[in-house]
Amino acid sequence: MTGTRIVNALVNGELADIVVADGVIAGISDAGSGSAAEAAFDAGGRAVLPGFVDCHTHACFAGTRLDEWERKLAGVSYLDLLEQGGGIMATVRATREASETELTELLLARLTRMLAHGSTTVEVKSGYGLDTESELKMLRAIARAGESFAGTVVPTACIGHAIDPEVEHGRFVRRTIDETLPAVTAEFPGIALDAYCEKGAWSLDDCLALFAAGQAAGHPIRVHADQFNALGMIEAAVELGFASVDHLEATGIEGLDRLATSTAFGVMLPASGFHLDERYGDGRAFLDAGGRLALGTNYNPGSAPCWSMPFVVALAVRKLGLTPAEAVHASTAAGAELLGLSDRGKIEPGMRADLVVLDATDARELAFEFGGNPVARVMAGGQGTR
Repeated sequence: MTGTRIVNALVNGELADIVVADGVIAGISDAGSGSAAEAAFDAGGRAVLPGFVDCHTHACFAGTRLDEWERKLAGVSYLDLLEQGGGIMATVRATREASETELTELLLARLTRMLAHGSTTVEVKSGYGLDTESELKMLRAIARAGESFAGTVVPTACIGHAIDPEVEHGRFVRRTIDETLPAVTAEFPGIALDAYCEKGAWSLDDCLALFAAGQAAGHPIRVHADQFNALGMIEAAVELGFASVDHLEATGIEGLDRLATSTAFGVMLPASGFHLDERYGDGRAFLDAGGRLALGTNYNPGSAPCWSMPFVVALAVRKLGLTPAEAVHASTAAGAELLGLSDRGKIEPGMRADLVVLDATDARELAFEFGGNPVARVMAGGQGTR
């Protein structure tokens, strides 16, 4: 596209016109300074933000866990559900049974819904396969869905998501490291590697063995840690140069301060606390310590059935102690930086034209109102999607 102009847009509190050329923001000028023939649409004085970057999701899966949710409502804890064969393993069984095409179609439908709520860039993890063939099937489905998605999909190989109870623990860990990891490396070189460090899942030592092999093979490392229990992953992540530590609900002030001294991002996922147990990471303390904070939905079928970054922003202000501006930054520019995408997350010349027009004239409404979709229009790579 050449010469597209979004007119009467409220950008950083000032009315402006945004010029988009060939999918990129070509310039920002005073409102009304351009030709009417260039206008793509009139934002009508509504606030325009960068497209949301959802940097942590498990949106590729099959099956449902509604029955499990009813058991949770009856008082069964998430860790107890996991030990009883529910939780992640219930989704693993359904995902193994699904074909690559089925997974692709299910994921694309979810991505489309996420895009309608302003998420123009979405990270999607594997992790519901737990064997080499199924993990590769998931990663291929994620790649295929990304090819048809109007926005951008960033895959992550979460091959340390759970321990298969049907395989002896030590043998399962070794199989993942010795068989699954090399297969992922061969087909998806340089993809970020992830694992879930938690009681009932991967231990600290198991994770570190996987990550050592992954780093040696050229993979950036992300890790789920301190969701329910702090097992010592913060120190390891800082020392070993991981890209991010995600969850942090169980991280104390000392751990947050330690993480804040590193280059690793802390990724907080308040939809999990909302759905599970009302436990949230201390975003205020982490930011005050100088930490690099990003937000994600953690969209998954069990602990966070949420695809809405606007709702995450609303939660972050209420539950993590962030200001509206901090929550927006953590949902856009910070997530983009974490994912290695320097071309988005800001409304500046040269940035990819991923833009969200709110149905509001004050961007703070994004954090104030909740329960609906505050997004009036979405542009991904210069193309209007709704």
